[in-house]
Amino acid sequence: MPQNQEDLRRLLADLPQADDQARAAAKARNDMLTKPQGALGTLEELTLWLAAWQGREIPRLDKVQVLVFAGNHGVVAQGVSAFPAEVTVQMVANFASGGAAINQLCAVAGADLTVLDLDLDRPTADFTQGPALSWEEFLDAVRRGLSQVADDADLVCIGEMGIGNTTVAAALAHALYQGDAGDWTGRGTGVDDAGLARKAEAVAKGRERHAAILDDPLEVARCLGGRELAAMAGAALAARRARIPLLIDGYVASAALAPWHAAAPGFLEHCWAGHVSAEPGHVRLLQRMGLSPLLDLGMRLGEASGAATAILLLRAALATHAGMASFADAGVAEKSE
Repeated sequence: MPQNQEDLRRLLADLPQADDQARAAAKARNDMLTKPQGALGTLEELTLWLAAWQGREIPRLDKVQVLVFAGNHGVVAQGVSAFPAEVTVQMVANFASGGAAINQLCAVAGADLTVLDLDLDRPTADFTQGPALSWEEFLDAVRRGLSQVADDADLVCIGEMGIGNTTVAAALAHALYQGDAGDWTGRGTGVDDAGLARKAEAVAKGRERHAAILDDPLEVARCLGGRELAAMAGAALAARRARIPLLIDGYVASAALAPWHAAAPGFLEHCWAGHVSAEPGHVRLLQRMGLSPLLDLGMRLGEASGAATAILLLRAALATHAGMASFADAGVAEKSE
């Protein structure tokens, strides 16, 4: 566990790599199955990705974790959300009682759901006025995310709940990738035109307020982020340390990992974007991070809902890889030379 920022920087500089031998073995098996090579498209790529990070010729999805982190944000005081901050607490209670969309999606996807609230009674500071988190607070949230990943997990999905956190996501993207604040800002929970203008203004003010630290991605994460974003980043780091493949949810989850990607090129190799959100900044952010989404369903719920839905695609990929017969076993003639 990182005790200080130097520890965290060392962890990001020393990342485990994928198992190339397992990937090669999985590809050799895939090439012998009763189909033209590449005929299953992305399903084949997903299988090889799972194999490489699980270290298995035939991957498995017996233990799938969906981790949802909840946090509150001081920037809500700027009038950037259509809902008050207490909705975060209410939705966490809804998760606990099994009434949210993510509960239903985890059930159908065969995934275990864990929801962790991060000091909901203590919102971050308003990033337009100062750093959102102290280093102590930021590292505490990273450590809490790190601790949620099981060493024996076959797949981890990360998502969030937090009123105001699409503003935070936009602020992180704007700080890391510049452009106009409006390029990264969407309606989130459904703000009107005036709310959207306030959101874009807050995003621009955040970048201006923290101009001195923009060349340090970890400082960007601390000063413009939030507890649930730091926890998602911690979970992603734990998954990488344990060589566990990871599905990222939407705009906020992607923004949570953007500083890691900026600080440690190659960090996202164990990750796949579960979907692209309807938030307009998300497609731009995925492009900057070099990620291709598995789904484009117009979703913008959060809760890891897009990532959980994408688990079903991974199960389809694994079913074909593990269950199909080879040409030899099925007595089917292979492609002639």
